[in-house]
Amino acid sequence: MSENDNVALEDDDYACAPEDDSPINLETFLTCLEEVGRSPEKVSVRHLIDAIGSRSFGPLILLAGLIALSPLTGIPGIATLVSVYVVLVSGQLLLGRRHFWLPRWVLKRQVPRNKLRKSLRLLHPVARVVDRFLQPRLTFLTKGLFRYLTALLCILIALSMPVLDLVPFANTTAGAALTAFALSLIARDGFLFLLASGFCVGIIWIIVRLLL
Repeated sequence: MSENDNVALEDDDYACAPEDDSPINLETFLTCLEEVGRSPEKVSVRHLIDAIGSRSFGPLILLAGLIALSPLTGIPGIATLVSVYVVLVSGQLLLGRRHFWLPRWVLKRQVPRNKLRKSLRLLHPVARVVDRFLQPRLTFLTKGLFRYLTALLCILIALSMPVLDLVPFANTTAGAALTAFALSLIARDGFLFLLASGFCVGIIWIIVRLLL
């Protein structure tokens, strides 16, 4: 992928997805990302995006959410990188672009292979539980104007992450919100949109407590 490579935002399929239209299997998604870490000493954002197919908004935001949920945010600069990444992807969706672009410096950012794999493995037990509940429901909350509302809320979450970094583990809430929003779009599960909105309320509460 070059600096000016474009990625379509319409199709919710990606390289590790099953061929049919069944909801995404989150554990398979994690395994796919772990496979990326078996070859290079360090794994770049470009490697991760290539692994998930770089073809839609849902999986791209899911990648950010999983990283924010994992211990990888303890690495200096990772939380900021996730924030910039989410703003760039979500902002271009809000502008109605059918393809998105990421600057070369974002694509080149790397994390150690071993830390990536260990962090993703910690998420597998949660993924197994989540996979049991994914199903299409309240689908009107996952398309049309709600799709753009999801993008807007993801931007606001990303902008809050530098502030949340002041509170230990607070960015886990941001990661949970991003993950839930992404899965709501991929699985057409409006319940997850509502759950993600609840996490947003939690983020607002944390920020208000910091300011008071």
